[in-house]
Amino acid sequence: MDEDVFNMSIRKFLKQVGVTSQRAIEMAVRDGKIKSGNLRVRMTLTAEGVDLHHVVDGEIRLD
Repeated sequence: MDEDVFNMSIRKFLKQVGVTSQRAIEMAVRDGKIKSGNLRVRMTLTAEGVDLHHVVDGEIRLD
């Protein structure tokens, strides 16, 4: 395995996840689906053909 290629590929994937997730959350707020308070969020990472299941829970403050 080429460590540099592996690390760059992971970073590219995580950047895409971060950017697209932020846009989805912002759109939900702008569309009025979320008005105020705190937004409980959960991100689940899985991979096909591998026993990978990673969950990150968090909270986003709106006010």
